[in-house]
Amino acid sequence: MGCATSAYAVVGRKNKKRIIQESVVFVLQFRVPVQSDLQRQLKGVAPKTTIDRLTCLRNQIQLVAEDTEGSAISELRTALEEYLSLLNGLIKKSSENDGMEGCVEFKWKTIGDGRRAEICFTNLWMEILTVIHMMAALALTEANSLMIPKNCSASGNGVRVVSTDSRREAVDLLLKASGYLEFCVREILARFPPDIKSKLPDDMQESVMQTLSIQALGQGTEIQLGLAVDSQKATLSVKRRLACEQVIYFSQAYHCLSGCEVVSHGCAKKLLRFIYWKFLEAKAAAYYYHGLVTDKGTEPACHVSAVCCFLAAAEILGESKKACLSFCLAPPVTRAPPMWGVMKHLSQKIPEVAFRKSQMYGYLLEDEEKAMQCLPELPDFQLSLRPDDFELPEMEDVSSAGKQTHMLSEHLDYSENDDDDEL
Repeated sequence: MGCATSAYAVVGRKNKKRIIQESVVFVLQFRVPVQSDLQRQLKGVAPKTTIDRLTCLRNQIQLVAEDTEGSAISELRTALEEYLSLLNGLIKKSSENDGMEGCVEFKWKTIGDGRRAEICFTNLWMEILTVIHMMAALALTEANSLMIPKNCSASGNGVRVVSTDSRREAVDLLLKASGYLEFCVREILARFPPDIKSKLPDDMQESVMQTLSIQALGQGTEIQLGLAVDSQKATLSVKRRLACEQVIYFSQAYHCLSGCEVVSHGCAKKLLRFIYWKFLEAKAAAYYYHGLVTDKGTEPACHVSAVCCFLAAAEILGESKKACLSFCLAPPVTRAPPMWGVMKHLSQKIPEVAFRKSQMYGYLLEDEEKAMQCLPELPDFQLSLRPDDFELPEMEDVSSAGKQTHMLSEHLDYSENDDDDEL
């Protein structure tokens, strides 16, 4: 997990077992809607059936998310998509009716981290932003759950095994999450003036969402590298390319976030530590595979360069373990998954190869420290993964010219009911 729960253990309705969550994919905290009096706020503006559906969907999202702590992903995604379609219709209606903007108060609260921080706003685009943000959180949560098998002893020797299909599905979900977040930055935040942007929660700040979008691509590439390591058909060049792409993604994500004010606390601080951990793992892998490719040369300089790569990989691997601990201890406390997959493979191979090759070609290294200063640069590859394209769902027409009489009748019905209440 990142800022939210990513594996769930619930014991009873009133007593939830407190566990330290496991993190393979960085997971966003969940926000759920808080009940609002939409019937009163939207009467005369939208048909009663539309208002009822909006209210029902908000209540459904809240109840399902709280009862399952976000694990009922399919049900939540369906409800969010339907709700988003209705909101898109309201956006169109608000563009035709200036009085509608600001008349509806939307409230959301966080769950899953022991706090109940609440946000409130009257901007329809802000409501759409919050919904798509939750859709991204669901995609990341599902990707994380796919990478944590229910039976870690399935291989018979206690070694974690994640199926190829699960890993490929996790990559698809990471690309989808990246697309959601990229859409939020490109199409929604661009609509907000600076004063609104400055008041957004930390995990909705432009720099944080842009970083999350990029690092999701990095994690997708990390999973692809694991698939390549398991494949007999994947060449060293392919593995090197994937590892180098990982380095680029995580480097971009780190630089996108590191200079921002929000990084000093909360979700952004933990995210930065997660990215730094993953950046070091990727760099160790990249130098290892670059060393293997370089070592195939016949010139002494090739072997010297390869040894430098192996020694650098071993040193960086050690640093990555410290970075992992730093991430896990940053609040909220999490635990890293047991060593498995590509990093389990590399944690065994890198020290072994670094020692063996340095012994074999040690006579070529006049000054090991000087040689390390001449560490070759990693190849620069064009990045392969891109965020999935995302567009708002087709809007539902919440009103039309033919419905104006019907809406007026409903408005009068509301007024009569209000008068009756007063009597």
